[in-house]
Amino acid sequence: MGYDRKISTFSSFYQVSRETILSLKKYEDFLIKENKNLNLIGKSTIKHIWMRHFLDSYQVIDFIDKNDQVLLDLGSGAGFPGLILGIAAKEKKIPLKIKIIEKSRKKIMFLKKLNEKLNLNAEFIERNILMEPINLDADVIVARAFKPLEVILKLIHSNAKNWRKTFIFRGKSGDQELIQASKSWDIQYKQRVSITNNDSFIMEINKLKKI
Repeated sequence: MGYDRKISTFSSFYQVSRETILSLKKYEDFLIKENKNLNLIGKSTIKHIWMRHFLDSYQVIDFIDKNDQVLLDLGSGAGFPGLILGIAAKEKKIPLKIKIIEKSRKKIMFLKKLNEKLNLNAEFIERNILMEPINLDADVIVARAFKPLEVILKLIHSNAKNWRKTFIFRGKSGDQELIQASKSWDIQYKQRVSITNNDSFIMEINKLKKI
């Protein structure tokens, strides 16, 4: 897929400003450059960054509103979806504070540099939250390519108190994970097919209770 076509495909889903397109181009350029040393994304996905990573992350902005003040991204890696949602919130003029938790120091340094390049003002926490739990203080929690569903549910139940929405990205095995999790958890959720892959979906969890 040619470069202009990648952007036009993205734009067919979201009509965004020239400034936002330029921010995403900066993101792509810096990610490709740093990926050579940091292994931030799989090499097979480099040619598909706009769909596989940008658009996939961006779609969550449709379910965030101006009542949501803080978004917390668990294990952000290359900044997906946290920094992309920071760009999306800026586009939509939603005053959303982005917090990112990542255990890798090298990835944190990458994210901080990228944050500065994009003028985003995100906050970064370098921590392995499974080994060193902290309060997950946010209105919205997101997790993409982080941990198995059961691990994420336990983490939120134990460490997050006043959250309103949790978005969890799942792939082909997601339905089976959900069936297993439902044996131990009472989950109030909405399930939406991903706009980038019919085999993937995003769970929006609104309430979570241990059975």
